[in-house]
Amino acid sequence: MYGAMKVAIGGPLKLGFRPWVEGLENIPAEGPAILASNHLSFSDSFFLPAVLDRKVTFIAKAEYFTTPGVKGKMTAAFFKGVGQLPVDRSGSRGAGEAAIKSGIEVLERGELFGIYPEGTRSPDGRLYRGKPGGLARVALSTGAPVIPVAMIDTEKIQPPGKVMPKLMRPGIRIGKPLDFSRYHGMEGDRFVLRAVTDEVMYEIMKLSGQEYVDMYATAAKRQIADAEKAAKAEKAEKEAAKKALEKERGGS
Repeated sequence: MYGAMKVAIGGPLKLGFRPWVEGLENIPAEGPAILASNHLSFSDSFFLPAVLDRKVTFIAKAEYFTTPGVKGKMTAAFFKGVGQLPVDRSGSRGAGEAAIKSGIEVLERGELFGIYPEGTRSPDGRLYRGKPGGLARVALSTGAPVIPVAMIDTEKIQPPGKVMPKLMRPGIRIGKPLDFSRYHGMEGDRFVLRAVTDEVMYEIMKLSGQEYVDMYATAAKRQIADAEKAAKAEKAEKEAAKKALEKERGGS
């Protein structure tokens, strides 16, 4: 199914958007490897596999695979076809442990595992602090090399609120594999996990040219949401005060 979906989706993506790629030679012809990428757009998980000869497996919310009805079955078939694995977030430690387990299983099969260290899409195109749990623990548990990847301009293809995508050329830069064998057996050390994650994020920053922000993207999204909420409240308060003033003047 993956091959069929790659032809059905990857072919038109490459033909229509003509993504440029640098560093394809850094992807091993065989054997396990972790592709650690920045995350700008929903389309990142489609453009990257489209330009690779090998299958790459990402993780996705279990809800994508369990929604009932015809639409739910079609959605599940689509995500399975493009190499996505369901992650059950109902466990005691949530999606983190499930993602780590899924990643290890993919790598033990000698395949490519794709992961976004930021944990979520960037809210403003900048590069945010990587979460140390998933990426570093999978890398140290399996010994698989980590290949930094930079998606470029994918967020400009279909910005939030836009229905029709913009035909433009996104880019993909693939860096040289990073070897963390010096930390073998230290996946339980939080300082080592932080060091591994920061090293990967630094390489992604060099490849992407993004401004780096030393905070988690999830926290940035909360700040943005809170600011928008406060702005709306302030606007509503001003409008209410204006109406009250107009009413007062009209009655005098």
